[in-house]
Amino acid sequence: MVTTPSRPPQTQTLKIDWKQLPDDFILPNDPVDNVNQPALAAALTDSLNQAGFMAKTAFTMTNYGICTYIDNQIVVKAPDWAYVAQTTVDRTEIERSYTPHLQGEVPAIVMEFISETPGEEYSIKPTYPPGKWFYYEAILKVPYYAIFEPTSGDLELYRLQENGRYKIEIMNDSGLYWVESMQLFLGVWQGIRENRTGYWLRWWDAEDNLLLWGIERAEQEAQRAEQEAQRAEQEAQRAEQEAQRAEQEAQRAEQEAQRAERLRAQLWAAGIEPED
Repeated sequence: MVTTPSRPPQTQTLKIDWKQLPDDFILPNDPVDNVNQPALAAALTDSLNQAGFMAKTAFTMTNYGICTYIDNQIVVKAPDWAYVAQTTVDRTEIERSYTPHLQGEVPAIVMEFISETPGEEYSIKPTYPPGKWFYYEAILKVPYYAIFEPTSGDLELYRLQENGRYKIEIMNDSGLYWVESMQLFLGVWQGIRENRTGYWLRWWDAEDNLLLWGIERAEQEAQRAEQEAQRAEQEAQRAEQEAQRAEQEAQRAEQEAQRAERLRAQLWAAGIEPED
C-alpha cells in the first residue's frame, strides 16, 4: 500500500463520450496477474448472489472492460472486480464490455487486488492512456474504490468526495468499512474457501451479519436439518418412553385387578362375603 495519490488540478477540459464501441474493436486481453483474483472475485459475487443482490439488471465484472471515449480515443480499463446495480440494456449487449451511462449505471464500487506485478492501482496519469486511479476518480466517478493486498490482508477503501477526489475511509470498531452505495459493510476475513487459506474480502449487512457464501449457507442448512432430525428423534424417543410408561401402568393396573379378584375368590371360598 502507498500514500494516497494527490491529483493536481485539471488544467485541460477532457471531452468524454459514452458511446458504443465499434463492433470490430478488439478489446485488450490482459492476462490475470494475480493468481488469487478469480477466487477473490468469485467469493465477493457469491455472497451477494446468496443475499439477493444479483437481480436481473445487476451484474459483477472481473477483468471486464469498462469503456468510454476520452478526446475521441477509446479507453478501456478492467478492474479486478466491480458491481453494477442497474443496467438498462439486454445482457447480450454487455457480453464484451460495459459503457456506463449508455448501458446502465456507473459501478457502485470498483476493486483492485495488489499483485507482485506493478500495476496502475494508484496511477493518476491523466494523459492517454490514463491511469486507473484517474480513470475511476475523474472519468467514471465511481463512488467507492477499494484496493486490497491479498497476501497481507491490507484493505484501503476510498470514497469520492464532493470535490471529485478520493479520500480514504476509516474502519469502524468492528474493523469494517461502510459502503453506502451498496448499503453493506466491506471487510477482511481470514479463513478457507475452495482450498485457499488466507485473507478474503467479505460483505456484512447493516446489522453486522456476515453475508454467507453458498457453501456456508448449505452447511448451515445441513446443520439445521441435522438438528431438526435430532430433535425429531428425541421427540420420538420421549413418545416411546411415554408409551412404555403407559403400558407399564396398564400392566400394573391389570395385576392389581387380578390380585383383587383372587382375594375375592379366596374370601368367598372361606365363606366370607367380601366388602365392595
